[in-house]
Amino acid sequence: MNHASFSGRGRRRTLAALLGSAALASLPPLGWARAAAPIRIALIEALSGPVGNAGEAVFRNLLWACERVNARGGVDLGGGVRRPLQIVRYDSKGQPQEALSALQSALDDGITVVAQGNSSAVAAALIEAINRHNEREPQRQVVFLNYAAVDPVLTNERCSFWHFRFDAHADMRMAALMGVLKQDADVKSVYLIGQDYSFGQAVLREARRQLAQLRPEVRIVGEELHPLARIKDFLPYMTKIKASGAQAVITGNWGNDLTLLVRAARELGYEGKFYTFYGNALGAPAAIGEAGVGRVLAVAEWFPNAPGEASRQLVEAFRQRFPNPADDYIHLRMQLMIEALAQALERAARTAGTAGPGGLPPAAALARALEQADVSLAGQRLRMRADDHQAQQPLMVALMERQGAPGVPFDVEGSGYGFRVVQRIEPAAAEQPHTCRMVRF
Repeated sequence: MNHASFSGRGRRRTLAALLGSAALASLPPLGWARAAAPIRIALIEALSGPVGNAGEAVFRNLLWACERVNARGGVDLGGGVRRPLQIVRYDSKGQPQEALSALQSALDDGITVVAQGNSSAVAAALIEAINRHNEREPQRQVVFLNYAAVDPVLTNERCSFWHFRFDAHADMRMAALMGVLKQDADVKSVYLIGQDYSFGQAVLREARRQLAQLRPEVRIVGEELHPLARIKDFLPYMTKIKASGAQAVITGNWGNDLTLLVRAARELGYEGKFYTFYGNALGAPAAIGEAGVGRVLAVAEWFPNAPGEASRQLVEAFRQRFPNPADDYIHLRMQLMIEALAQALERAARTAGTAGPGGLPPAAALARALEQADVSLAGQRLRMRADDHQAQQPLMVALMERQGAPGVPFDVEGSGYGFRVVQRIEPAAAEQPHTCRMVRF
């Protein structure tokens, strides 16, 4: 269908029908959108089921990031060609097999950029499938952008030329948390709890190793793995934690597994600290409530209360775009990931010499350009380490406080609670060695 044959509101409705309302929101003015097919990014994520809320948070962030690129004219592929970015949703339901089916659908649709993150088990399955696909079909190769799957193995012994991680991996996050725990003399005993899959197991393993190295006097009084996204009542787990006498809980739980855990802690009156990877997200602050003030810590590449005017402006712009408090969670690394993709597409278009599927640079050229990614936004700089495709950026540890307390101008999801940054770890300190032996193409 010729988009140019429609005008005004009718043409825009037709575009919405063809590309989907989410894609339409990402398109710049119709004057050039008519002549340029979008560059599609397949979002393979749990968009339904018990962790669907996490997937929807991802979608909002990637949508907003694409809108920003498109507002400045889209991706410049040279020769006067500028193309907008478009997110295409594929629901994996959080299951590896469903994700593989979604990947096949994206491949059948001709998409050459895949994004996923909420589950290291899913990411591992996608990496393996993409490796096989790219070897079998060199004319239809794809790259994989990972924004949240943080099992360290994915950029170590299972690293892939086609896979790029834009989040700090679990060992990097744990080291940041331990930098705070090392100074917390009040904590003499801890309980380790996590989700029973590759990521959760890696978190507990690294917690044991770093505790032995940095705080050998701290006792581990309990350790537990539970099924991922299947537990509806965490009271039995929290009962054991409270009975153990643990003064702190260390957990990598995310999604409802974290929300329900901390809700159970509140119901039981547990007064220990929580050293978390994701305690600042997806309903957790509201679930913890007043009991978390001064006791719940989280680690991330950035927090809405990060110091600086650029951070404040980013938060306010996001809230203007998504005014519903329930939608109020910003992942800066996802914004930087899309910026890195746009940068790499433009670099690859200049250097590749030939076009791949859909008139885009070949995936191998795009991967080589992503290895050089170096982008900044809201005072945060991210660069890609070419040796293992692990992004390097600052990390922050923050403590839960009431909104309005010093250093907490913004709350999370309308909860009345936010996170005050207590420690910033520079990239050189956050960086860790790797065991990747990259096979390049």
